[in-house]
Amino acid sequence: MTPNLILRVHADQRLGLGHVARALALQESWRALGGQVCIAVSGDERARRVGSGVHPFLDQPLPCETRDLGEALHAPLPDDLKAGAALVLVDQWDTTTAFLEALRPLKVAVMEDDTEAHEVADLLFQPFLEGVRWADHPVKVVDGRKVRPFESRAGQCRVLRGSSFIVVDKTALELRPKRMPLQPLAVHKLLITFGGSDGPNLAQKAFDTLKQLAAEDRWRGTCTLLAPNGIQGEPFPGCTVLKGLPALTRRIPDYDAIWCSAGVTLAESLCMGIPATVWAQNERQHLILSDLGMANGCFDLGVGPEADLGIVREALAQWLGPEGQDNRQEQVRDGMALVDGMAASRIVQELARLG
Repeated sequence: MTPNLILRVHADQRLGLGHVARALALQESWRALGGQVCIAVSGDERARRVGSGVHPFLDQPLPCETRDLGEALHAPLPDDLKAGAALVLVDQWDTTTAFLEALRPLKVAVMEDDTEAHEVADLLFQPFLEGVRWADHPVKVVDGRKVRPFESRAGQCRVLRGSSFIVVDKTALELRPKRMPLQPLAVHKLLITFGGSDGPNLAQKAFDTLKQLAAEDRWRGTCTLLAPNGIQGEPFPGCTVLKGLPALTRRIPDYDAIWCSAGVTLAESLCMGIPATVWAQNERQHLILSDLGMANGCFDLGVGPEADLGIVREALAQWLGPEGQDNRQEQVRDGMALVDGMAASRIVQELARLG
């Protein structure tokens, strides 16, 4: 019998809704195993929406139980919620040893951690921070168990590393092409999005960069720019500025390429074979993107808030144009190999074994 699972997530202006989106994918896979799941969420007004049982992106109820924990990042789980579950997956980027220890007697799993806090947990999924590309072999036997290279231990915690655990929505898997798509000579349709909050205002910097490239006649494509905070200045010919796109995952394949930051949208683009150029929103996020860039999964433009726009313009002009075709084609090949769309299934299987 599949045990009950709590998905502990946080949503605010800094983190956006990426962790919630990952929880939605995981709850679907968990329920497919026959288990019950509750999304326990803290954060800002968007967390209130999720905690009330409403889908964060659609006007419809969520298919699983939810619990609103208030604003505090490290708000504890209520005793009655803990009593009805066997294990919890913490996916909120920032955690502490005390926070994880307070979740006992539940089995505790963590999604992504760059501290030592996870050493008191039972299981850590580390898709990005220790390298995304890990081989399956050679297999060695440790304490009677077969251990593959992507598995290690930290304290009492079992650690599973690499891109096999990068979660995407099932829609991305459904839209994944059967054959590797061929890249056009130049990018004609570009999608630009830096998430639902875009605290560093990268959308404005991207707009200014492309506007100058267009004015210099160095790029003749069209772009759709998602700017939740709006844009200063009139859109240049071929540029459409929107607050957001409903059902974004289904719209991504309409474009030749995407310019984005780390998160679920990037992972879905890689899964569906859409080449991506990326700006990190901060140094911590750049750890994720640099690992993906070194694995040739994306074209890394560095940390967006600190970027020299002159250098960015030159790099983009090359990548968007005919000179970048081979590079974009290689990124499609390697990106699809990194993100195969099956991570949610792998993760819930590991959680079921833990529980």
